[in-house]
Amino acid sequence: MTVDHDARLTAPAGEHSTRDRVLELVVSDGPVSAADLGLRLDLTSAAIRRHIASLESDGLVTVHESGHTGQRGRPARRYVATGSAQDSLAAGYSQFALQVMNHLEAVGGPSAVTSFAATHVAEREARYAEVLTATDPAARVQQLAEALTEDGFVASVRPVPGTQMVQLCQGHCPVQHVAARYPQLCDAEIAAFSRLLGTHVQRLSTLAGGAHVCTTNIPVGPPPGVPPDDGTAAHAALVTTTTGTHHRPTGRTAEGMR
Repeated sequence: MTVDHDARLTAPAGEHSTRDRVLELVVSDGPVSAADLGLRLDLTSAAIRRHIASLESDGLVTVHESGHTGQRGRPARRYVATGSAQDSLAAGYSQFALQVMNHLEAVGGPSAVTSFAATHVAEREARYAEVLTATDPAARVQQLAEALTEDGFVASVRPVPGTQMVQLCQGHCPVQHVAARYPQLCDAEIAAFSRLLGTHVQRLSTLAGGAHVCTTNIPVGPPPGVPPDDGTAAHAALVTTTTGTHHRPTGRTAEGMR
């Protein structure tokens, strides 16, 4: 008897349809191709195309042209979540939170917003510190990603080929629209990441700034010129590189956050 892939995958999850799982993967792993989605979910090409077409029709995913298939130079079709998908995940929280932040700024001024951002992130930082038990830098980043995912940030870790860096990617931000108006929230978060990981980190893009994912570059090896086994020197060198460094993304992304 032939088993339909969609039915087989949907039944165990219960609360999630296959379509929802496709969207979740696009949010967490985008830009991602239909072929990659099929492999991850064990779905046929026809099934993936059907779900992608449905999500595109509803304005939840869109094509992000990136890379090539290797076949006559034709661009690969890769998909990312749209702003509408992010809005649906926020579930109406953003507007209320933005009103609260506007009131806070009106009453206490910019310093009150900065203080609130630090306090808001401090609670998460304390919880994350308890689960970041690995001594290996790459493993600590992975533990941070898992903790962020549990809090709804849909985080993943991707290597940067040819470097001793990884990228921490957050496919969803519960306070995205608030952070677009108040980037102090992003600044406080990235400072917490640096403290938790014990190294300089650099945020390259944010959802609040209009990107499809928040991306943070994190070194997981010693800086150039420092022997791999000299942990003390490596740490000192990394701390030195953070002096005077601004963590907020630059260029168009930063402008979008103002």
